[in-house]
This record gives sequence, structure tokens and C-alpha cells, in this order.
Amino acid sequence: MEFPDRVGVMILGNGHLFPQAMLPLFIFEPRYRTMLAESLESHRMFCLAMKRPDVSGERPCEFAGLGVVRVAVKNPNGTSNLILQGLTRVRLGKALQTRPYRIHRIEAVESEVAETLVADALVGRTLDLVDARLRLQHALPPAVLTQLVGEPGDQPIRIEDCLEALRRVDDPGALADLIATLLLPDPMMRQIILQTVNVEERLRHLVHFLVGEVSRAAKGSDT
Repeated sequence: MEFPDRVGVMILGNGHLFPQAMLPLFIFEPRYRTMLAESLESHRMFCLAMKRPDVSGERPCEFAGLGVVRVAVKNPNGTSNLILQGLTRVRLGKALQTRPYRIHRIEAVESEVAETLVADALVGRTLDLVDARLRLQHALPPAVLTQLVGEPGDQPIRIEDCLEALRRVDDPGALADLIATLLLPDPMMRQIILQTVNVEERLRHLVHFLVGEVSRAAKGSDT
């Protein structure tokens, strides 16, 4: 798929769009209504970026997710509900316009593929930590269940079912992205995963964050 060299950018305080993720969005601000309308009239793509926490004003982080609008439903009051599918990581370049919404030049960023024993070991450690984290969560988050095994049926979904679904993801980078989307609550953690191009380094960050999440969950279960 060819990507445009410039797109509109939607900035959220805690929003991220990873490749292949399906993100429901509610578009209500006038500027983003305009952005969506113009996107739908052309390539149907725009970026979702996290707001930079270190500067005043609304500035996007350098790394963002480029997505394509798969479904959009316009409501009678002018708002829209849509599903945005992540396509690729991008690096935001020069801002070509800032009003009514931002348009930036973009550069698609491909992950640096890792097929090494180190990556395999990190994947194993990651899955062990996911197992521990889910077992400390007395009720599995609905988003985790739906993303991994589909809508729950009559039979309860086990943690083992979720782990088996994760083991079927054969791309270590995609696995890291999926786990970050589902299990990392802190926006900056997810941003670090998003902007880490090297897959081994991405997995190392994920392991570090999951160790902290397991520790916090364990302390919470003891209180």
C-alpha cells in the first residue's frame, strides 16, 4: 500500500494507534470533523498522535500511528463514529498547516526485524509476565478477551486461551505492539513502545514495563 506524504494529525492526551490495531473513535470537535471529511474525500487516512507532555500548547509526539478509516457513520448532529485501522508507524515531519487542524509531512517507519535467540528469549519472558499479570487480575479485561479470542460465548474464556492466542502471533514486533495496546495502562509506556523501531529493544522495554505492572498488581492483591 502506498502512503501519502502528508496527512492530517489528530492529537490526543493518551491516544495511540499501533499497526493493525482497530480503534473506535468518536469525532466531535469541529476541526476534526473537517479533517475527517477531507480525509474521506481523498485517501481515507490520518495520523493519531499523543500530545507531547513536555511542552505547553498542543504539539504531537514525533512518532505516531497512520491509520485508514474502515467504517465511518455520520450522526445527525454532525459528529461521527468510526473505526480507524492502524497501518504503520510514522515519523512526523514539518507541519504544513496548524489550523483548523494540523497537517504534517510523514515518513513511514518500518520495524527493524529481529529473528534471533535474544528476541525469542524476550518473547518467552514477555509471555511469562503476561501470564502472571492476567492471573493477578481477578477478571480479565473485556478488551483483552475481545482482541485475543473474539466475543465471549457461553463458556468462560480462560487465561490459557488468551496466552495461546498470543503464542500464535509469530511476529515479535507485532506481539509487543498488541500486548502494549492491551495491558500497558500508562500512555508514556505505550508511546515508548510505539517509537522504538528496533524489535529487540521494544521487547526489552515491554519486559521492563510488565515487571512493574506485575509488581503493582501483586501489591494491590495483598491489600
